Amino acid sequence: MLIVPSAIPMEIGFECGACGHRQPYTIPTPVCEKCGHDWLDVYYDYERIRRLWPDILRQRPFTMWRYRELLPLRHDDYQISMGEGGTPLLRAKNLGMMLGTPNLFIKDERQNPTNSFKDRQAAMVISMMKEANTTELVVASTGNVAISYSAYTAHAGIKLWTFVPSLVPPEKMREIAIYGSEVVKVTATYDETKKVAARFARHKHILADKGIRNVGTREGMKTLALEIAEQLAEELGPLQPGVPWRAPDWYIQSVSGGMGPVGVDKGYQELYRMGMVDRLPKIAVVQAAGCAPMVNSYEKDLPEAEPVRHPNTQVITIATGFPGPAYSYLYRIAKERGGAFVAVSDDETFRALHVLAKMEGISMEPAAATAFAGLFKLLSKGIIKRDEIVVVNCSGHTFPVEKFLLKPDQIKEVPANLIEPTPAPQAVTPPPTEGLLGALDQLDERVRRIAIIEDNVEAARLLRRILQTRGDFQVVEAHTGKEGLKLIKTTHPDLILLDMMMPDMDGFAVLDHLKDDDALTNIPVIVVTAKELTVPEQRRLQGQIQLLLQKGSFMDDELLQNINTLLEKDKGAKS
Repeated sequence: MLIVPSAIPMEIGFECGACGHRQPYTIPTPVCEKCGHDWLDVYYDYERIRRLWPDILRQRPFTMWRYRELLPLRHDDYQISMGEGGTPLLRAKNLGMMLGTPNLFIKDERQNPTNSFKDRQAAMVISMMKEANTTELVVASTGNVAISYSAYTAHAGIKLWTFVPSLVPPEKMREIAIYGSEVVKVTATYDETKKVAARFARHKHILADKGIRNVGTREGMKTLALEIAEQLAEELGPLQPGVPWRAPDWYIQSVSGGMGPVGVDKGYQELYRMGMVDRLPKIAVVQAAGCAPMVNSYEKDLPEAEPVRHPNTQVITIATGFPGPAYSYLYRIAKERGGAFVAVSDDETFRALHVLAKMEGISMEPAAATAFAGLFKLLSKGIIKRDEIVVVNCSGHTFPVEKFLLKPDQIKEVPANLIEPTPAPQAVTPPPTEGLLGALDQLDERVRRIAIIEDNVEAARLLRRILQTRGDFQVVEAHTGKEGLKLIKTTHPDLILLDMMMPDMDGFAVLDHLKDDDALTNIPVIVVTAKELTVPEQRRLQGQIQLLLQKGSFMDDELLQNINTLLEKDKGAKS
């Protein structure tokens, strides 16, 4: 058990989210004494915490418990922790370059103990249960909550009953079971599964997890905001004197019930009240199009969500048709200070999953990739500006990698007998290494050579990476116009990706040389440039290039689609 230095005793209480009534803090969480509402928020002694934190935080490790004075656990002895929180905030350099968003960050929640941001929720909720002397719990889940709760209840010595819909991957069910939790598979949707779990809890007189209505859920999730604010200040510097931390312009997350963004918003509201940040971020809520009750309702300008009774998506972990009270909360703050609700197709989600794995080396589960698909859509619509600071929540590894995510030709085979072949009876038989290399060469028999002429090494590396992810191109590159022209003459590529702004010989001069050489004049050229070309410059390119792409305004598959189209045309012209 990881224990941080003890919290300093602070004033703490409940405030009703409906009528504003304040009452003493008690565990387990009651309802409002005045109106009976079941949504109570915890309030703290914000001014005192603001004064004390600079000295306190210097002594503490970077986990979610670092912010102990803003968490509703009265006694540290009940803290159940496995090192959750303190996850990296990664600058997405390759993806940001491709999208033209230099301040794009990924909050890598895969680094939590069970690879999910749900560990924050579990750590807080189970610690509060331990303090309340609760010994048994029932939870309904599409997988990640059940896994996280299973790990933390095992650590705390609490018995857990998990109810999961039958579409949850069997690998996740086995992971839940290995912690000793009782796993009940329900042949129904997640919303129906929640009802079965609630009936079971009432029948057995066992405490049922209340999801977002649980104070511990929202308080645990808000630590995301506290960490991001502290990390952004380290990465970008404080925005103004006297305000030590920093809020992004946008926080993006895919949602099921919406507890993550609700918790994050509470965290930023508390930091703003304390003077730790100077603004509140806009929140983008992303859902799968086949189950998007929040998005559909927001587009109709409804303050209460209309349910989706029959979800139709392969992204099962966020297929919640009845989102509950989170939607009304998120609807209100979007109306007050801006924000977005966007739905993406399963195909867009799987495309984003591949892009993140290939561009940033980050593999995630489809539910997390949904958030990045939403980012792509919001950027393309101009809702998110490309110079804004954006943080995207990334949670969950690709476990398991669903079979529909990979195409058959993405894994190639070399016969085992080519690695150590049987000795040949005739001396003229090629040696073993030639047999192996020949087999490997056959894998690339359709390879086309592409030349990248780009003086920005990072941009050239990104273009190379985009091409290499498809595995069917040979890529050569040069970083000046003169070197590029020499490379083209010696390699005769099938296609050229050409930058226009180079120091010794610009792209226009390279094109003029190609035009004057009969052996090179017919090589197709795609100009990829950051320069805003004038009308005369655009006229000068007419007839010399096949396509003009602006850096930061195209996705990887758009580039590849255009390349494949040009190569096929070129192939047809030559045949």
